Amino acid sequence: MQDWRDQLPEAALTYLEGRRLDEVECIVADLAGVARGKAMPAAKFATQTRFYLPNSIFQQTITGDWADIEGRAFTEPDMILTPDFSTASAAPWASDCSLQVIHDVFDQEGEMVTTAPRNVLKRIVSLYNDRGWIPIVAPEMEFFLVARNTNPSEPVQPPMGRSGRRAAGRQAYSLSAVDEYGPVIDDIYDFAEAQGLEIDGILQEGGAGQVELNLRHGDPVKLADEIFYFKRLIREAAMRHDCYATFMAKPIEHEPGSAMHIHHSVVDAKTGLNIFSNADGSESSAFLHFIAGLQTHMPSVIALLAPYVNSYRRYVPDFAAPINLLWGRDNRTTGLRVPVSEPEARRVENRLAGMDCNPYLGIAASLACGYLGLIEGQEPRPEFTGDAYSGDEDIPRNVAEALDLFEGASPMREVLGEEFCTVYSAVKELEYKQFLQVISPWEREHLLLNV
Repeated sequence: MQDWRDQLPEAALTYLEGRRLDEVECIVADLAGVARGKAMPAAKFATQTRFYLPNSIFQQTITGDWADIEGRAFTEPDMILTPDFSTASAAPWASDCSLQVIHDVFDQEGEMVTTAPRNVLKRIVSLYNDRGWIPIVAPEMEFFLVARNTNPSEPVQPPMGRSGRRAAGRQAYSLSAVDEYGPVIDDIYDFAEAQGLEIDGILQEGGAGQVELNLRHGDPVKLADEIFYFKRLIREAAMRHDCYATFMAKPIEHEPGSAMHIHHSVVDAKTGLNIFSNADGSESSAFLHFIAGLQTHMPSVIALLAPYVNSYRRYVPDFAAPINLLWGRDNRTTGLRVPVSEPEARRVENRLAGMDCNPYLGIAASLACGYLGLIEGQEPRPEFTGDAYSGDEDIPRNVAEALDLFEGASPMREVLGEEFCTVYSAVKELEYKQFLQVISPWEREHLLLNV
């Protein structure tokens, strides 16, 4: 046990100080970003070096069904999970002293399982590393705090604040609006501190009960791990205070949606310098090639950035979400924004990803687009300086369109891995077919007696 504890990060050791560890959760993220795995007594965890889960967890839909993969028998062989102790983190909401540990996933021959989302992101990062580059990301998380909703037929409502009123929209950056649900925010801070997760800032967004949480820049895999953890801790903090936290892209009608904005830069591994800037501080050709890669290849990976039917409700003009892939400097109406920065921090912000995407896959897809841009050396379309909502839409408008583009994108499928792409498409196609079987209230209201 002592050897095992020696591998834990400082925050986990601090959490365990003076406590007896009761339970360890062995977890991996499935295609939806749901935590799958098993929990076990700490004493049993300490005696094992590997654990097992069936590979079918990466064929499971958000509804709990399993997608068939053409030409492949559904035999559910075991995968081998090995703990990545650098990810060991407290579960501070648990009644007993518990740790969570994200696991690496291998097949029985010792090869990385290509359908595991964390492995997909590692694959993309390795492509950068092979060319002497280090990708850097800084994600922004948006989510809603909402009233408990135990009946899916009822619309989602904003939560009650401490004033006794429901949270109101159009209060972006209001400190008093955040104070309305201050106890939830306090628990988010406390849980994050116990887990060793750093928050760069929390603010009120434009929607009723909508919050934005910013993370500092760093390694893509580490940041995806943190978002994976943050989603769980935020949900737990909300339920302590009789409300829900939701990461749906568009949970409330007539309110903005929730995005996972991703800021990108790339560092030269030898010099440690940002390759997006020249020595004189000007924008480099690599910077423009990266933007061109996002513009060219992003439509083919919208299926990863906007994975559900609800995701496309977010892409609405004038609701703080992009409708195209125009780019501009300090322009929040464009899908690709270049924030104000010093040359060493020059970066591009991808505003397309929804908060409902799997963080590993969303970051992987975005980085893959930039990577292809860097190696193809194309130039982006001219910078857009006006209101981008006046431009034409050039992104898929629904799951079916997005999957068609994804399935036909040969360069992207090669970069992400063909097996992963095949499995992902099968899962998303099954989810979409299941959705089409559901008759909505709108259809009953307007079609039942009128057509």
